[in-house]
Amino acid sequence: MPAHKIVNYPLPWPASMVLSPRDSRMSNLIKFTIGALLAGLLVSCAEQAPVKPTASSGSSNSVGNSRHTVRTTAYTHTERGGHRNAIGSRLSGNRVMSAASDWSVYPLGTKFRIVATNEKYVIDDYGTALVGTNTIDLYKPSRLEMKRWGVRNVDIDILQWGSAQESLRVLTPRAKHRQVQKMIVALRRKSFAQHAGATLY
Repeated sequence: MPAHKIVNYPLPWPASMVLSPRDSRMSNLIKFTIGALLAGLLVSCAEQAPVKPTASSGSSNSVGNSRHTVRTTAYTHTERGGHRNAIGSRLSGNRVMSAASDWSVYPLGTKFRIVATNEKYVIDDYGTALVGTNTIDLYKPSRLEMKRWGVRNVDIDILQWGSAQESLRVLTPRAKHRQVQKMIVALRRKSFAQHAGATLY
């Protein structure tokens, strides 16, 4: 009986492992197409990214929402505070008149106009009874004008916001007074919140 001869036949390469020139060109085309699609996607995402608002620099000229409805009272120089305001200057009854407020609500230097009367005021004073309220105390040159004004709810236009930093500079040496402490705490809290909000952008 003849012995069986063992013959080793070469096995063909799998079709997927042998690339013809045409297949190679197709592979390069696919790679190029995928690369182009990815690049387009990245550009699209960059263009659609939300525009970040510019953080406020804390400038006292920033107006924002300018119309406010506030409760107003009136005072004059014959009362306890005399002729001087909180920063040591003489109370003004001229073209731009003095007014007092809670400085954590309307900071020192805030300028506003009463819509109904067109009178202009600047916050250069504060009162302990005003702390924690939305009330503005308007300076009047005489007791008669003070009494005539009484208590009124009025619309005001903010012409220029005052400075929280300047308010803190004036108030900090007076921190032993409880109502002043409240304004300081509120001002610092607002400053921190504004700073934290600005860092998000």
